[in-house]
This record gives sequence, structure tokens and C-alpha cells, in this order.
Amino acid sequence: MTLVYPMFALVVLTSLVASALAIARLISLRTRAVPPDYYRLMTGATPPPYVQKITRNFSNLLEVPLLFYVVCLVALTLHLDLALLQPLAWSYVLLRVVHTAIHLSYNHPKHRLMVFFVSCLVVLAMWGEVLLQGDVSRF
Repeated sequence: MTLVYPMFALVVLTSLVASALAIARLISLRTRAVPPDYYRLMTGATPPPYVQKITRNFSNLLEVPLLFYVVCLVALTLHLDLALLQPLAWSYVLLRVVHTAIHLSYNHPKHRLMVFFVSCLVVLAMWGEVLLQGDVSRF
């Protein structure tokens, strides 16, 4: 089982969005769209929409994906070799890439929500696969 690869792919996506966020924040400072003190406590001003959008997407990549990382680590720790787990893991990563692409481009809430909802179902299916098919009693 190579769950490490989809986990790494999601880490790469998160790192790319973090880099985009750093660049966006630097641009907002250089163009004086945000006063420098704003980034000390994240209060006192409203950053431009492009900064807000990337910030929110970065936060999204640190929330539900935590459940993905944990289920992958549980499966790896228990040496579970479940047929559906790897395809589900890659599906989740692909859905997060699509979610990020929607969020950072045209940002249609309905499209973004549909992809987000399906990605949550995939993580739930991964947990179901581990709990129902794996021998977790030894954990």
C-alpha cells in the first residue's frame, strides 16, 4: 500500500497554496493595500479579496484534510492493505485539487460546495473502509 504518495501530494498542494499566500501577502504590502501592522495580529484592516480567498483556501487545506492524514496514518500503522483505500485516497487528493482550482479561480460557491461535500464523503468512506474491513482491534 502506498498511501504515502497521496499524502505527499496533498502536502505539495498545501505548500503551493501557502507559497501563493505568502506572495499575495507580500504584494498586498508592496501595493499598500494592507498596512504592515495588519499582519502582526491580523486585525485592523480588511485585506484585498485575492488575499482573503487564498487565506481561506489555505485554512481549508488544514481542516478536513487532517482527517485524511489520520486515516492514512492509521492504515499505515496497522499495515492494512485494503483494496479501496488507495483509490479513495487519490480521489480525495484529486477532489482537493479541484476544490482549490475552483476556489482560487472563478470561485462559484455551489461548485466549490459540491466538490467539498464529495471530498468529505470520500474521507468518511476511507474511515468506513478502515473500521469495517481492517483489523483495528489490535490498535
